[in-house]
Amino acid sequence: MMTDIRWHWAGRRILVTGGTQGIGGAIARGFAENGGTVHICGTRPSLADYDDPPADVIYHQCDLAVPAERAALVAAVGEIDILVNNAGMPGGVLPEYELDAFIRLHEINLFAVTDLCLRFHDSLARNEGAIVNVGSLASFHGLDFAPAYSAAKHALLGLTRALAGKWAADGIRVNMIAPGFTATRQTEPYARDPEIVESVLARIPMRRMGRPEEQANAVFFLASSAASYITGQTMIVDGGRTGA
Repeated sequence: MMTDIRWHWAGRRILVTGGTQGIGGAIARGFAENGGTVHICGTRPSLADYDDPPADVIYHQCDLAVPAERAALVAAVGEIDILVNNAGMPGGVLPEYELDAFIRLHEINLFAVTDLCLRFHDSLARNEGAIVNVGSLASFHGLDFAPAYSAAKHALLGLTRALAGKWAADGIRVNMIAPGFTATRQTEPYARDPEIVESVLARIPMRRMGRPEEQANAVFFLASSAASYITGQTMIVDGGRTGA
């Protein structure tokens, strides 16, 4: 049975990119249910266009691949205390061995993250804020079917460490989580294939997929004052896969 961890975010202003569903939805929902003022963004016209989105959040339509739309998002959100860079394109969707696809995936998975971090720097510094990036096990392992995704997630690990070192003096903490195989809409096609599931679970000591809420709890910890002396770190949340 899972322990029900209650975090309190009253008075905290939070942006969760891609916070409409999956891991991002669980993160946004947890912040909102426990008192936070939560902004999320997605590509669809309204929050009603998503299945089971979080409630009590402020929705912004934004294509993070477009720099002008990122700038408009920052202006619309204003001051924040916590930035969670969750949005991203999964690996293996585009033909990543072609340069155009490689660049497109980096625009979303790396350049957008960097841009938002830089644009929100002053606000986060004023509020002694925290950034939590959402990486992947591909931050540590190269996936031969997804070279662009692997490269971007490796780079996100380095970016997290670099910004943490540079911005510690400004009072900003920067950390990352690296989710393992988690039950979301993106992984659903794989989860329907018994052979893939058997192969994946055989390498996970806990012998099950993760839940979005378990990834969210790692974000809540790193964003909270409980992690006040932690920066530049990556928390791997994978049921023991990496350590096995």
